[in-house]
Formats: sequence, structure tokens, C-alpha cells
Amino acid sequence: MSQLLCEQVVGRGLRRASYELGPDERLTEEVAKVFGVPFEVIPFKASPQGQPKPTVKRFHVHALPSKAYYEIKFPRVEGYTQAIRDKITVDWDRVPSLVLDPGRIPPEVEVKGLHSTLQGKLTLGGPGRRDTVSLEELRAKCRLQEVVFDLATALTRSYAAQPTCRVPIHRLFPQLVRIVGRFIDQKVEAPPPTSTKDVLLSPYYGWAIERLLPHVHGDTTVGEVPEVPRYEATRGPGSTADVDFWTGREVREVTKSHLNYVVADTLQWEQSAAYVLDTHPNVDAFVKNSGLGFAIPYLDNGLMHDYVPDFIVRLKHTQSHHLLLEIKGFDPREDVKRAAAERWVAAVNADGAHGTWGYVLVKKISDLSRVLTDA
Repeated sequence: MSQLLCEQVVGRGLRRASYELGPDERLTEEVAKVFGVPFEVIPFKASPQGQPKPTVKRFHVHALPSKAYYEIKFPRVEGYTQAIRDKITVDWDRVPSLVLDPGRIPPEVEVKGLHSTLQGKLTLGGPGRRDTVSLEELRAKCRLQEVVFDLATALTRSYAAQPTCRVPIHRLFPQLVRIVGRFIDQKVEAPPPTSTKDVLLSPYYGWAIERLLPHVHGDTTVGEVPEVPRYEATRGPGSTADVDFWTGREVREVTKSHLNYVVADTLQWEQSAAYVLDTHPNVDAFVKNSGLGFAIPYLDNGLMHDYVPDFIVRLKHTQSHHLLLEIKGFDPREDVKRAAAERWVAAVNADGAHGTWGYVLVKKISDLSRVLTDA
């Protein structure tokens, strides 16, 4: 047997069988037993012999035909479409705040030439002048109105490049100037020693555009067309009937779910939430968003991400009234994800082809029952 063939055999055995993350959010260890390969001709690293790890019990999560009544269908949204003709507006309650952090961009630093010690290490302790560099000179030269105009110009170019934007630039730009001015005044938090003028710096500049861009839309009160979703053309709507996967995570059996199990990603929170959902009189059906393929696209820090809410709940109002439910403690992206979910809900509701949807974030399990009652 040649060395190349031996390497191919070993490589086939070392392919991962599961990409499911363990409790520590890392891939679990997998071991391959290889027989008949002369390892004398293949360099390898031997591991100390020890007790083999116990095999993790795996569960088959799938839809049950006998529980077809609890099937939940959902749209797959990959983007949004809006046709702006004249007047634009912003739903300010959905726009997340922008917090300037002095720890991210220091307002003042000291610089000095480095010198080498006798041991070859670099140090600041040698001779030479130590200078102070701060943002004060930049802030003194820049007026706040320049920041507003600069951001408004970038937004105008972005909207003018959209084929569905029919409003002339000379009418669009003044409206965006007013919107950006209000954003800086109400949504930018600049604790000392930062300044609102620091929005002109990266990454704040890009973050400001990301926070405004999804929430500027046509003013429907004066006849503008609302923003509508752009659905995936290849897969179509999703359904709990399509779920079929294996997991080594903890599972729970429930009644009001089309699936045979609820897969828990936490130690307690999601199990408790599943119990409340399964026993609440206002819940008609629900599903844990695990292996379901439901995600909300959003832009953050220049990259597209997928926000995956914890549960989809169908309420007993009508067969088409659904609720996206998130059970979360602390999340640094909470405002951005909430804004993305609310945009998704508004667009899908405006389209009207998939019923009525809502979104709620619950930070305490004790509040979940009240939220479901009021929904």
C-alpha cells in the first residue's frame, strides 16, 4: 500500500461526522479507528491512551404526521423592496441608538519613540520627547453640520442608486438632512470625553448609516407604497413539516408542537419557556427555531448576518396570527436584532400574504405568561 493511498484512507476516517456544537459552543471530539495502515511510513502524533469518552446519546428530531394540526408555515425573506416617489419618513421607535465608546477610539493618546534595552526588548523609558495626540484639533475644525451633510450625502447616494427610488435628488437630500440631524440629536449617545462629532470617525460613521438605512422608507400617510419583503425564489415558504435532523443536545417532549421534541440551547431558560408555551391557553401551536431554517437578515458592522429568534408561536386569535419570540438575557446586539425583527414584521404584514406577525423580546421567564395573554 503506497503512502498516498494510506493518507487517503486516514483522511477519509478523519472526516467529521457531526458539526453540532457542544455545551461549550465548540465542536466535540471525534475519534477514527484505522486498521491495516502501516503508520511507520506516515508521520503522525500519538495521543496518550485513556478511557474513551462516553458516546453522546443522539435524538432524531422530526415532524409527526399525527400532529399535523400544529404545523407552522413561515415566509423566507432574503431582502426588502421599497419604491420611494416623493416623501420619506422614519419610524424613530425602531431606530437603535448609537453609543460612542471612548474605549474604542481613545480621545487622547501619548506617543514616543521606542528604544531597545540590553535584553533586546522595546521600551518607552529611553531619551526623547513624549507627545500627546488628541481629537480636539479635529473636533475644532469640524462643525456638526458638516457631519450631518456628510452622512446625508452618503445616504442620498445609496437611495438614488436603487432602481425603485423615483424621488429627485434635490428633493431627497433635504429630507435626509433633517432625518440625520434628528438622529444625531436623539439617537447618538456621546458620554464624556466623546463628542457627537466623533460620528465622522470609523467605525461610527458606518454604524450610523447602518442604523438609518433600513428605517428610511416612503411616508404611507401621504400615499407612499410601504416597504415589502423580497422572498426567496428557490425554496419558497418554510414549514415545520420539513424539519428532520439529529442532535445530541437536551430535548423535551411537548404537546402543542408539530415536532416530536423541543431542542434546548440553554440549561434552563428555553425549557421553562417551552413549558409556558405548551400550557398557555392563548397558544395554539409553537415550534423551537432549531433546524427550522428560519432567519431574519440584517446588516451589522458592514456584514450581513442572520438573526434566529428562539420560537415561532401561533396564537389562538386566528390561524394566521403568529408571534416571533426571543428569550434573552444580555445581548450586545439586542437593539440591532430587535430593529431587524421589527422591520421583518412590518414588511411581511404590509405584504399580507402570510397573515399577521408580531415580535416580542422577553428577558424574564416570569413575564412570558403575561406577554402571551396580552398578545
